Amino acid sequence: MRLFPLLLCFSLPILAQDEPAPAGRRGGASDDPINQTTFASLRVRNIGPAFISGRASQFAVFPDDSNHYLVAEASGGIWLTYNNGTTWTPVFDNYGSYSIGTITIDPKNPSIVWAGTGENNNQRSVSYGDGVYKSEDAGRTWRNVGLKLTEHIARILVDPRDSNVVYVAAPGPLWKGGGERGLYKTTDGGKTWSQSLIKVGDYTGCSDVVMDPKNPDVLLAATHQRQRRYFGMIHGGPESGIWRSIDAGKTWTKVGGGIPAGELGRIGLNYAPSNPNMIYAIVEANEGRGGLFRSTDNGVTWERRNSSESQGQYYAKVQVDPANSERIYIMNVNIMVSDDGGRTLSQLPTRNKHVDNHEIWVDPKNNNHYLVGCDGGVYESFDRAATWIFKANLPTAQLYDVAVSEDAPFYHVYGGTQDNNSFGCAARTRNASLHNSDCFVTNGGDGFYTRVDPKDPNTVYANMQNGGMVRFDKRTGERVSIQPQPAKGDPAMRWNWDAPLIVSPHSNTRLYFGAQRLYRSDDRGDSWRAVSGDLSRQLDRNKLPLMGKVWPIDAIQKNVSTALYDNISAIAESPKQEGVIYVGTDDGLVQITEDGGKAWRKVDKPAGVPEDAYVQRILASQHDAGTVYVAYENHQNGDFKPYIIKSADKGKTWVNIAGNLPERGGVYALAEDHIDKNLLFAGTEFGLYFTNIGGEKWIKLNVGLPTIMMRDLAIQKQTDDLVIGTFGRSIYVLDDYSPLRLATAEMLQKESAILPAKNALSYLPYNPGGDLGTNYFTAPNPPVGAVITFHLKDAIRTKLQERQQRERAAVQRGEAPGYPTPEELRAEAEEEAPAIVVSISDATGKVIRRFDAPATRGIHRVTWDLRTQGAALAPAIPLGGGGGGGGRGGGGGGGRGGAGGGGGGGFAGGAGGGGGAGGGGGAGGGGGAGGGGEDDPAAAVPGGRGGAGGSLAVPGKYTVALAKRQGGVITPLPGSQTFEVVAEGTSTREDRMALAAFQDKLASLQKAMTATQEAATDAQTRLTSIRRAIDATPSLPTKLREETLKLEKNLADINLTLTGDRIMRSHNEGSPASISEHMQAAASPTRGTTGRPTKTAMEQYQIASDGLAAEIPKLRKLIETDIKAIEKQLDAAGAPPTPGRLPDWKGGK
Repeated sequence: MRLFPLLLCFSLPILAQDEPAPAGRRGGASDDPINQTTFASLRVRNIGPAFISGRASQFAVFPDDSNHYLVAEASGGIWLTYNNGTTWTPVFDNYGSYSIGTITIDPKNPSIVWAGTGENNNQRSVSYGDGVYKSEDAGRTWRNVGLKLTEHIARILVDPRDSNVVYVAAPGPLWKGGGERGLYKTTDGGKTWSQSLIKVGDYTGCSDVVMDPKNPDVLLAATHQRQRRYFGMIHGGPESGIWRSIDAGKTWTKVGGGIPAGELGRIGLNYAPSNPNMIYAIVEANEGRGGLFRSTDNGVTWERRNSSESQGQYYAKVQVDPANSERIYIMNVNIMVSDDGGRTLSQLPTRNKHVDNHEIWVDPKNNNHYLVGCDGGVYESFDRAATWIFKANLPTAQLYDVAVSEDAPFYHVYGGTQDNNSFGCAARTRNASLHNSDCFVTNGGDGFYTRVDPKDPNTVYANMQNGGMVRFDKRTGERVSIQPQPAKGDPAMRWNWDAPLIVSPHSNTRLYFGAQRLYRSDDRGDSWRAVSGDLSRQLDRNKLPLMGKVWPIDAIQKNVSTALYDNISAIAESPKQEGVIYVGTDDGLVQITEDGGKAWRKVDKPAGVPEDAYVQRILASQHDAGTVYVAYENHQNGDFKPYIIKSADKGKTWVNIAGNLPERGGVYALAEDHIDKNLLFAGTEFGLYFTNIGGEKWIKLNVGLPTIMMRDLAIQKQTDDLVIGTFGRSIYVLDDYSPLRLATAEMLQKESAILPAKNALSYLPYNPGGDLGTNYFTAPNPPVGAVITFHLKDAIRTKLQERQQRERAAVQRGEAPGYPTPEELRAEAEEEAPAIVVSISDATGKVIRRFDAPATRGIHRVTWDLRTQGAALAPAIPLGGGGGGGGRGGGGGGGRGGAGGGGGGGFAGGAGGGGGAGGGGGAGGGGGAGGGGEDDPAAAVPGGRGGAGGSLAVPGKYTVALAKRQGGVITPLPGSQTFEVVAEGTSTREDRMALAAFQDKLASLQKAMTATQEAATDAQTRLTSIRRAIDATPSLPTKLREETLKLEKNLADINLTLTGDRIMRSHNEGSPASISEHMQAAASPTRGTTGRPTKTAMEQYQIASDGLAAEIPKLRKLIETDIKAIEKQLDAAGAPPTPGRLPDWKGGK
């Protein structure tokens, strides 16, 4: 879907759903003017990208239409499509979780859909959930139905005989013991749940469950024992295994018969739909005991078919072709396929497709048709994987880190993603919208920290996993590896998976990069030297307990996909004092040097922070050399609380400022305003928060963000933009967040206030793409124009609202509400809607534009499109037969004997249409640059539709003021703000002034032309009615009818000159240009430019102007003399009434 900037963008306060306030943590905000609703009209933009997506974990395809399906994202919610991914709708944005482990459609009633939250993998980047959700409208809305402590859910099954019978396989908490884990069952549609009798321990849950396609009482379930921590992982144990029930889960028997004994890891199960006695299992085990197993007796006995096994912490799914029980697919880095029941395996073709596959759906009606969910997003094949289609319109990238360049206003955002590279994307362009083509890859692999040279935006440092950093040249696309390397005799480097990197605020060529030691480069990474020793606790992770004990080296998947423990996880240098550097480690330490690394002091166990909590971010204040903030994140210890501490003395003492942040949701990101030291931002597991009092109280920013992990934050200081990197919904930008800084409690208590407006860029957006289809991904640019932010303490009420308020108050006092008088009801019905009237004045004080804005309570944002007041009038109603319909902004041709279509839009939309009697359409039609009307976002796009805007305001100073319209009375409100319109592009101020002067002349001509056409239309109506009145009055002479026909002929000749020869056009024959066509020729060259008008345009204007001047006297005589003379004779003869004749009625009996 194409997106365009708005002509006048109104942003109304919207109250986003918020999670319930945890007891004792959230202060009351009802009497505080700065609360969760205060800034609800500030709205974020999702800028994508969608050329990469995030991990897609499962599909739910509706049985009657394979184009209609739901996609469960590992950390991006649930997305619905009705048209096979041509368009997508996120349907899980405002619920308690964003991580989806599984999704299932009720086979008996497809309107019922079940979703299990919390990813069903055990990799380092998995997110947790809050139980089971149920939808009864095919996935459009949801409600939580319990099992909130499961944290991770692997599969949900619905009994095909009874929609109320549902099974949930819950692996349970990954990072700790306990919680709700195992196999659960409901028999009342989710009202209550019971746990099955499968034996589970504190670290063992149910990783899969399958149901016999022919007999739903037969179930097979897999148990899985595992725990992951920051330092390591054990992915199996003696409690893992396969269990079988033949009585709908009442009793269970552990399966042996060919399944390896002893310790096992994760197990994935699936029946063959075409052969219910055949079941496949992918089994993880050590010492080569695992692999692919098959049962042909419904799970009683098993045969190992292949020793190949998936890496269970990330893949454990085997899928069976719905029509061929011998064809199977095993999820892995690459999908493995077999046509002989697993005896032999080969790689499914993956050319032009991402790896790391988690789900494949095989179309039961066409088994050459696949949907595949992988780390790169959603892919589709119609030819059994010979070729692939990527759904490049699903913005679910999983960002770890973000950064911004300093080349505002058209700056770039950079980020690193889970398994999808590091990249850069434009945050704003001169195009009508943002596109995937505005992005570029800077480094491969899993992307992490990216930093941009603050003095050279073409130099970008991009990191991948395990410290694989490059220096990227944006101009050429060249990259050079600059990772520090060990000197001779150095110990092995221990890199964090997300190794931290900064550019020193004191030298743009100086970098700091962390392994277990801190490295410094003064030559952009060409060389490095260590400026510290090992700054970690230097623990031996192999001596640390998992699942309550220390495991041997050959334990299942021991420490797989965990970075080497004890490394640097965060770095910051004070912008106020060179050499004051803070380093955080993954084992909970903060180390501080005040001399560039010569001496270090350790911060251990700050009050209120768990000893080994991961140091997620360190933020050194740009306002004070001694102030520093540290965010700890402790979810991999099973602790989801937020931790933020602050020091004002370079780490000697600390205070906790997590305050009233919700108990559930760690802190991943911090940012500090560059002007107000008390304005801070915190990105948490489930939302974005800010404080304007230094952390004493946090307020959720309800600005249009979904429930999602806010993984990193960056501020573009020149524009006051807050850039938000999410883990599952790509990147959001909150344009100009300065109201959070400027809106004080004192200001919000005033009747109204206008906040300072930023300078406005003046340019014409360009649409380079053409018509690329509905599935072509676009994202919005900021609106082009002056963004005006204002606040109303109270809504402006109508008389009806005021009466209703009085009546409610009376009822509350126990009094009768009363009843309005007829006069009061009439006044209510006839009252003009209240509004805020926005006025724009130029430097001389002349008001050049007025428009309405919302009159409801709160902060509002509107955008003046930088155009002066337009010349448009309401279109005339076409009369006579066969009137054509021009588009908005252009009138159609009139039928024979009727006036043509009405005038078009403002100047940018052309010179108003309208044919005369028998005439054709005028010069309206397509809008010019900056056109647009109503709430249409086609404004300011060449070829957009016409609108009310006039010429572009020339660069210079302008002032905005407000007034309120209530009861039809306009009352000025106190205050105003002055801002500057700044030219963007190659046209000079003189060029723009010449264009504006010419457009103003055209606008005046258009007004005259429109008035002339309206008068001609009215004259035709009167003449047609006069003829009918003459025919109905026998006493009038027939000669009077002939005179009327002659006048109609004269009027037709005038309209022929005004609007052209419709008859010749209908035969595709040329005819002399009409006045309206000359006007169109004058206007057309000015629509897509900010430069001077062409000589041709000026010549065409003069022809049109002179022509109109010649026709107006003719029309005036016809209306004011000729028609009136005939009408007098009608009055004298007592003819029937006609338009324009007022009877001379004296009254009487």
